[in-house]
Amino acid sequence: MRTARSMLLGGTMLLSPLLAAPALAQSTTEPAAQTEAEPAAAPAQNDIVVTGTRAQGRSRLDSVSPVDVLSGNALRAQGTTELAQALSSVAPSIDFPRQAAVDGTDAIRPATLRGLSPDQTLVLINGTRAHTSALLNINGSIGRGAAAVDLNTIPTVALDRVEVLRDGASAQYGSDAIAGVVNLRLREARSGGGANVTFGTFATQYDAARTSRSVRDGESVTISGWKGFGLGSDGFLTLSGEYVARQPTNRADIDPRGPAPQRIRARFGDPQIEQGTVYLSAALPLGDSGLTAYANGGFQQRDSESAAFPRVAGANAVNVEAVRGLYPDGFLPLIGTTSRDYTATGGVRGMIGDWNADLTVSYGRNTIDFATLNSANSTYGNATLRDFDDGSLTYDQLVTGLDLSREYSLGAAVFNVAAGAEYRREGFKIEAGQPESYNRAPGAAANLASGAQGFVGFRPENQVDAHRSNGSLYLDVEAKLWDRLTLGAAVRGESYSDFGETATAKFSARYDVAPWLAFRGTLSTGFRAPSLQQQYYTSTQTLVTNGTILETGLYPVDSTLARTLGALPLEPEKSRNYSLGTVVRFGGFSLTVDGYRIRIRNQIVLSENIQSSASAQVAGLLSPFGVQAARFFINGVQTTTKGLDIVAAYNWRSETLGNFNLSAAANINDLSVDRVPTSTAALNPAPSLFGRNRILTIEQGTPRTKIVGSVDWTRQAVGATLRAVHYGDVLQPGSVVANDLYTGPRTIVDLEGRYRFNDNVSLALGASNLFDVYPRTTPAALNNNGVTAFPYYSPFGFNGRQLYGRLNLTW
Repeated sequence: MRTARSMLLGGTMLLSPLLAAPALAQSTTEPAAQTEAEPAAAPAQNDIVVTGTRAQGRSRLDSVSPVDVLSGNALRAQGTTELAQALSSVAPSIDFPRQAAVDGTDAIRPATLRGLSPDQTLVLINGTRAHTSALLNINGSIGRGAAAVDLNTIPTVALDRVEVLRDGASAQYGSDAIAGVVNLRLREARSGGGANVTFGTFATQYDAARTSRSVRDGESVTISGWKGFGLGSDGFLTLSGEYVARQPTNRADIDPRGPAPQRIRARFGDPQIEQGTVYLSAALPLGDSGLTAYANGGFQQRDSESAAFPRVAGANAVNVEAVRGLYPDGFLPLIGTTSRDYTATGGVRGMIGDWNADLTVSYGRNTIDFATLNSANSTYGNATLRDFDDGSLTYDQLVTGLDLSREYSLGAAVFNVAAGAEYRREGFKIEAGQPESYNRAPGAAANLASGAQGFVGFRPENQVDAHRSNGSLYLDVEAKLWDRLTLGAAVRGESYSDFGETATAKFSARYDVAPWLAFRGTLSTGFRAPSLQQQYYTSTQTLVTNGTILETGLYPVDSTLARTLGALPLEPEKSRNYSLGTVVRFGGFSLTVDGYRIRIRNQIVLSENIQSSASAQVAGLLSPFGVQAARFFINGVQTTTKGLDIVAAYNWRSETLGNFNLSAAANINDLSVDRVPTSTAALNPAPSLFGRNRILTIEQGTPRTKIVGSVDWTRQAVGATLRAVHYGDVLQPGSVVANDLYTGPRTIVDLEGRYRFNDNVSLALGASNLFDVYPRTTPAALNNNGVTAFPYYSPFGFNGRQLYGRLNLTW
């Protein structure tokens, strides 16, 4: 499991001479490097964006669709070094719940945009589609049923900026862009470099239902660096690297079960993490051809250990009693994951005749190896293994695309015409674990559960090796008819090898009433193709209920069992997006207000367990398979999302007081479930097909209101950032009203101070969650094992105050 350190040490030895190399001549087109004491929070009005438009030279305030531009400095001037958490702290439309006790999702957490499913946001790296994680979120977490891009595979040190398109864009970019697009723009530097060392620890006081504790834990260290090199007279090569070691946090409550003395037996919080990442970005002009070759890519290995629920010794704990010789006081199973993530992109761009052309090939792959540690397969008794290899998941994606664009002038009107084609091939694979991770020992007692306690391994019958391909064509026209009116239209057609064809369209308009005031709006259709994980993921296990052995599992929709219960082939989700907004700017002030409405139909969700005890019909259908409960993915949920995004920024420079960047942004979001599936092809009605808690999770599992305000100040060598994030109330629903948990509305305040000793060295000290705010406590009656002391739907987590320091070197 612990191989990231050795991998990164080798990488550090490789990078160390590069980081120490003298700076080469700087390109005249390269922006000046920022230091830690420079403004980090407020966006510039003239930021040029490439997301949501294929016209050249559009700034974020000139765009037809709403685009946030988040600088790399703003993301790095925080206590967290996780990209997804940093984005959530500065962009109110993005949420990143820090969930726990949800197996692999503890380590590979999904982010959401506008409260929609994580897989309904498209992620690009330098404009090219990023690959998703192999992980499918199948437990009770935000994003249940989704396989999303793991944003934390890209270190913030490798980024120049992030562009967030808050608008449907399937007609421009294809599947998944229902909520919007996140485009990660990498550093492009011919010279210069930097290194950072960040230390952090949680120093907090928390009050659970049965205990009150002062805690210092979650110690972390992040070492990162980057270096720019010149290639030829105009090319560049930028190398970045990062190493992270983070200890776990624990906010569990006292476990009232088992023999005295009662104590905390669980581990509920962030997992232990060790990871290393390397990234590169490069470009080189090809002589006098007018073409430029480019490449970017990276590798990350992340080793993680999170905790399952504790196994407590006692008269009724038969599985613990069976291994009492190994664990006299019970045991706490640990779930280990090793995620290896690769991405590589290369291409050629430049002018071919009058056309600006870009030919790209990209490959990405994510493999996750699972292990159950400090555990037992109780059917083997005291002869059981303690550590188990549970198998692995792999997802890979190959994308190749050709994009063409050019400008035409017709009188005073300027037309930008873009067209292109894309081919994508995807693969998904499940490999079985070792037999002891899932099987039953011969002659084992019927009341003992099979497989590793905490996380059961994948069986041979769960193995999958599935692929699909799709091709697409698009046409995108943006016309500036005169200085004040801009119109846009895009159409896209896609053909998938599994479910067939789909088409989408987008229309947009912007009218500048005056240089300081503009109105804009869009109308689009969108889609999201069912992921291979949703189509083919399967896991089965043996449970014991009242002494009876029960077979249960998640089955692919094309399996005989799922079809017997009425499962149908998955179809794409479809959406209609509407937005209308205004842009105001004068002097150093800017304000954008955009309202939106997103209606999604045929949304894909994971069903509840359909149990044989529900009806005689279900029992009859399941009986030939020897299975007592099954679940699978289904289409049929319809939702409507309405909301308002407000973004304001003001830059003020004073010769005596210094420079101030002030920003305030808010997302007000209302999501409702209009329709849910109630039947299958074989069951009408189907018992408990989609539960109350799943509906409420979609509607209220993310904040309906989120407000971010920040003040960034610099004066000579001194700087500071004060940020406040207000989260509206979030519901973590139970199966009945009495089991519902609310986080309560909360405001989190972060404070960072910086001092620059000279042009090359600066120091930052700060506190995240300065006032040590927690969500509401889980009542003792709803936490009878002491594990989940706080609602894990909390949008800001439940770790409390973090203190940190960051030493920054630049050259």
